[in-house]
Order: sequence, then structure tokens, then C-alpha cells
Amino acid sequence: MSLLRKLSKPMQRSFSSRAVPTLLTDAERSAAFQQISNAWEQVPDRDAIRRSFQFQDFNEAWGFMNRTALLAEQMGHHPEWFNVYNRVDVTLSTHDCGGLSKNDVEMAIAMNGYAKGI
Repeated sequence: MSLLRKLSKPMQRSFSSRAVPTLLTDAERSAAFQQISNAWEQVPDRDAIRRSFQFQDFNEAWGFMNRTALLAEQMGHHPEWFNVYNRVDVTLSTHDCGGLSKNDVEMAIAMNGYAKGI
């Protein structure tokens, strides 16, 4: 195929080929809560988890959010969050399947690591 023909083809975005996430099974939920720590809690009346992260100052909180935002873009999975000064409140749930999925667990594990690394 010629270079011109390759360049004229529409680009495909990587997220278009991602499989639709599925809800965690009961066994997967138990394992997930052991992995993500006691800091994450189940949201009442919703299939979601939440955690509040506390940092030294706004710069640390913003750095945490930046690192998480880069991962969120790569994963195509974005947290619900709220920031005031040095606190970041996060809720994770997968809208595509209507509740908790492996994406939420992966994001929670990564966020735990980012918070420890700051």
C-alpha cells in the first residue's frame, strides 16, 4: 500500500475496539476489596466505591489529579471527583455496565499508588 493511501485512511482511535466492561461477580468484588484497601467504601444505594484523599497542599492534590487524568485518558475510564484545596473526593463506577467493573478496581489501585507516591 502506498504511503499516500495509508495516510488518507481515517485514523482509528484505540478505544473503539475496547470491549464493553461487565459488572464484577460476587467473588471478584470480594477479591477487589481486599486489593484496594479499607480506605475505599461502598456508596450507599449505588453500585460504586468512593474514597477521600488528603494531601499536604493544593499542589500535591493537583499533581495527583493530573497523574490520574493521564491514566483515565489511556483507559477511557474517568472518575467522578471533587477537589477543594488539599482534598480530592473520588467516586468510581462504570457507566457502560451500570456499576463496578474491573476498570474501577484498576483505577482504584492506581490512585492508591499515586497517593502514596506523592
